[in-house]
Amino acid sequence: MAVKIRLTRMGDKKTPFYRIVVADSRKSRDGEYIDQIGTYNPVSKNEKEIVKIDAEKAQNWLNNGAEPTDTVKQLLKKANVEKKQKAKKAPKEKAPKAAAKPEAKKAPAKKATAAKVAAKKTTKKAE
Repeated sequence: MAVKIRLTRMGDKKTPFYRIVVADSRKSRDGEYIDQIGTYNPVSKNEKEIVKIDAEKAQNWLNNGAEPTDTVKQLLKKANVEKKQKAKKAPKEKAPKAAAKPEAKKAPAKKATAAKVAAKKTTKKAE
C-alpha cells in the first residue's frame, strides 16, 4: 500500500481550506484518509494560521515511509519538519587489485598453450 501525505479540500466555493492528511494513494482526493496531521488555509490573513502541522505526527509518518506530494513538501519545509535520515553503514572495502594481476598473466599463457595444441594437431595430420 503506497501511503501519501497530501491535501484534501474543504471550505466553500472560492474560499479554499485544506487538511493535510495521510491517505492511501489509490483513494480519491477528498476520500477516506488514515490520519489528519494538519491544516492549510491559504486565504487566512494571519500568518500563524496559514499552515498548522503536528510536527510529531508528520515526522512519524515520514520516517515510516509516507511520501509527501510536492505542495505538502513545501508546506512541511515552511513548518520546519524534515525527514530524519537513518545512519548509513560504511561500505565494505574491496579486495586489493593485486589478485587481478595474476589472472591477467595466466590468460596469455592459455593462449600460448592453445597455439601449441593447434600446432600438434597439424603435425599429427601431416604424418
